[in-house]
Amino acid sequence: MHPPLTPHRHPLCLEIIEEFQKCHLEHPIGKFFGECTELKVKLDRCFRQEKAVKRKVNFERSKKLQERLKTIRKEETAET
Repeated sequence: MHPPLTPHRHPLCLEIIEEFQKCHLEHPIGKFFGECTELKVKLDRCFRQEKAVKRKVNFERSKKLQERLKTIRKEETAET
């Protein structure tokens, strides 16, 4: 099962999403018998890569926020 295939949510996988949807349109019955399986595998790999990139960005953002909070707490404790 894959997440919703909305292009604006998955810009890194846009080409594969379009190919996958085109395959489903061209093979309405064949999609149930593995006609589009290769594209599905590519799509899953792309989603994993995209998730890893997002996870890394979020982790970096979190580290910056934690550092900022530490400095604010130090300033607050120094004032009191």
